[in-house]
Amino acid sequence: MSLKLQISLRAKLILSAVMASMLGLVLAFGSLLGLGSEELVQEVKQQSGLYLSILLVALLLVAGLSYLGTRQLASNLMALEVGLLNFKDNDFSVSIPVSGDSQLKALAKLFNESAQTLRKERQYIYQRELLLDKVIQSSPNVMLLLDDEKRIIYANDAARHLFNNGLRIEGMSLSQLLNEAPEALVGALNNPKDGLFSLSRGGDENELETWHLSRGQFLLNGQFHHLVLLKQLTRELNRQEVAVWKKVIRIISHELNNSVAPIASMVNSGRMITKELNDPKLKLIFDTIEDRTSHLSQFIFNYARFAKLPLPTKAPVDWLRLTEQLRQHYQFTLLGELPQRTMSFDLIQMEQVLLNLLKNAHESGSDLTKISLEIRELNLADPTQGICIEVKDEGLGMSAEVLQQALLPFYSTKQSGTGLGLPLCREIVEAHDGTISLHNRDKKGLCVSLCLPRC
Repeated sequence: MSLKLQISLRAKLILSAVMASMLGLVLAFGSLLGLGSEELVQEVKQQSGLYLSILLVALLLVAGLSYLGTRQLASNLMALEVGLLNFKDNDFSVSIPVSGDSQLKALAKLFNESAQTLRKERQYIYQRELLLDKVIQSSPNVMLLLDDEKRIIYANDAARHLFNNGLRIEGMSLSQLLNEAPEALVGALNNPKDGLFSLSRGGDENELETWHLSRGQFLLNGQFHHLVLLKQLTRELNRQEVAVWKKVIRIISHELNNSVAPIASMVNSGRMITKELNDPKLKLIFDTIEDRTSHLSQFIFNYARFAKLPLPTKAPVDWLRLTEQLRQHYQFTLLGELPQRTMSFDLIQMEQVLLNLLKNAHESGSDLTKISLEIRELNLADPTQGICIEVKDEGLGMSAEVLQQALLPFYSTKQSGTGLGLPLCREIVEAHDGTISLHNRDKKGLCVSLCLPRC
């Protein structure tokens, strides 16, 4: 309802009141003249100016009273119009005064109740949008929303970090976004099919990460929108792979234990039965069997320890005490200052990881004075900030093939190795929600990096 219509309505009410009054007065005066005597008619004709003045004054009085009587109605209608205009502008904070007669009060109350309901609904939707945006922005999965012209209209934080070093990418075209992207990522996004693809981690071709690409399309406000989701599957696939290995190890350990225990028992029984014979050949046979069963038991124990690794029991760790405990086993040079802030992790498990890495460094052929340990804080802008621990040596390093297989169970380049050292390290680090990576140094040697998030 426009302002002109409100004024027109009030004017119509006043005009209607004036016309009704005028018609009533004219009818009354005409009836009086028609039924009156000749003397009365002559007298009215003589005083026509006076009667006309009385008629005009009466009409003005009716108009004034009508104006005053419709003032409250006009005020309420004006307030209702302002409120509806605010609704049109998505402003539901306005309320109108409850005044006037019962019908106007009922209308004002209904408007105010509607405004309150809309305010609550808008606040609820706003909170839901904030929650949804927080969830999307915190998700590690890369999310891109494009319009039908393949222009970015929404991207989460993971997408900004993957494509543009954390800078804003909304408004960019997809082709512009892919100018500096890795070739494998460009090929996957240009391929209309969903599926898996591999990306090198940090530009290192020896460390590949597995990603899954999926797409969706929907119609919004008459325009098609395209949703692109990129999910890193490396850790999930690694965990599935390790779970399979653990199951195999448990089955093999169970069967071997069922065989080793009776053999060890029979060796002891054989020694007791033949001890009076004092035959050197029998003693050699029993010693050999006992030695091999003992070796096999230790072999099974090492694998079972990997398969039954308990969940970490985290507690605050003193960095100085940890490094001093490591020095009692292996020689190394501590680089840089130790972090000032403590972190919480399973000390026994993490000490086992570092001992394994230092042991490998000592067996790499490196000069022992060139083996180093560095513990530094990661100063990242996101909540994943934590600690990076690096063990470096100047040994022979690893070939590309060994680097790809080094973290897999049972893989070892040592003649007597079990192939469980580095896989056990990876399992412990990932149980702490961290990551482990290996890469050859620029000149010679190997660097093993552990990144642990702050709890």
